Amino acid sequence: MRAVVFHGLGDIRLDTVADPVIEQPTDAVVRISTAAICGTDLHFIRGTVPGMKPGRILGHEGVGTVEEVGSQVRNLRPGDRVLISAVLGCGSCGFCRQGHFAQCDNVNPYGPRSGTGSFGSPEQQGPFNGLQAEYARVPFAHTNLFRLPDSVSDAQAITLSDIYPTGYFGAVIADVSDGKVAAVWGCGPVGQFAVRSAFQRGAARVIAVDGHPDRLDHARAAGAEVINFNEADPVEAIMELTRGIGVDCAIDAVGVDSESAKSGPASGAARRADPRHREELAQIAPETAAQDGHWKPGDAPSQAQSWAVESLAKMGTLGVVGVYPMTDRFFPIGTVLARNLTVKAGNGNHPRYIPRLLAMVESGQVDPETVLTQHEPLRDALAAYREFDLRSPGWLKVALQTESALQPA
Repeated sequence: MRAVVFHGLGDIRLDTVADPVIEQPTDAVVRISTAAICGTDLHFIRGTVPGMKPGRILGHEGVGTVEEVGSQVRNLRPGDRVLISAVLGCGSCGFCRQGHFAQCDNVNPYGPRSGTGSFGSPEQQGPFNGLQAEYARVPFAHTNLFRLPDSVSDAQAITLSDIYPTGYFGAVIADVSDGKVAAVWGCGPVGQFAVRSAFQRGAARVIAVDGHPDRLDHARAAGAEVINFNEADPVEAIMELTRGIGVDCAIDAVGVDSESAKSGPASGAARRADPRHREELAQIAPETAAQDGHWKPGDAPSQAQSWAVESLAKMGTLGVVGVYPMTDRFFPIGTVLARNLTVKAGNGNHPRYIPRLLAMVESGQVDPETVLTQHEPLRDALAAYREFDLRSPGWLKVALQTESALQPA
């Protein structure tokens, strides 16, 4: 089969690899129709999140059709059209039974203290090949596959594999609820769903911050008040909008590849000259894979989280769903302590939230396809990666369709 394969920093290829097979009785093999490219994949290629093993198939978002099931998969059968959860759980351990699938004790064969089980990720998150391929093996399929109704398209469903439940989880851990004022830092795909999720959980106001006008336009269309950090200091703007109080809840939907302001009052030449900033770049965002303008890490790794903390009202809550490496040691803990802030972070418990989000899509309460801006064939995945890496205008979220999905019905 054809698949997008990681060969090293800055080096991905479309290879022909072996088809997956059933390895455990709880496995299923799924023929992928639609996959997607995520900002997390870029962290791996840029080297800002280390640990990727050469030969690993990339991607953790997928929709497809069940081809084969193991003997212990009793809720699915070949021919079922399914959504694949990016975060994996066994469904049986104590954490899964409490809804904390991201901390499953069993899905990751490297042990209960290893990372969240996920497809196409660094080795510590398990030996699971990714979903940017024609076929994929799904462990504990009874928990991690969700049958799709005919009324929900692939384009709608692919958002439910990761970006929608991640954005929703961000709103949950940021304690967004009725009447609160929330700020979403970063208007990429996860940030777009964090905006929508904050409103769905009752936020009275949502303020969205980014430096790309097209992404801010999407957030504004969803009801957010927007701030372009290349035009205004975002913390000062939030203080103006909230009469000096700050926001109740903040969601960091950016992660380690945060960008600095390129113009305006927040551009911060003094910050860039600070030796601590240079140390941070050297430690967690070195340009080890940059080539021809591609695969360059963000130049302000802790910028989003620092701004988010500064924007919070006293006793406020920060939810971090942007991805940071375990080597990151830069966080404004002093401000958190001084203002009695609460900080929660983690990978989303996707199997917990997918059913309710899928029901909302099926009922027509929300159409997540509006966030999906590009549809490309899997055979053109490398070109799509390069456009997405540059955050080119209009390239908000990219779906990849396999040959089977492109063939006439």
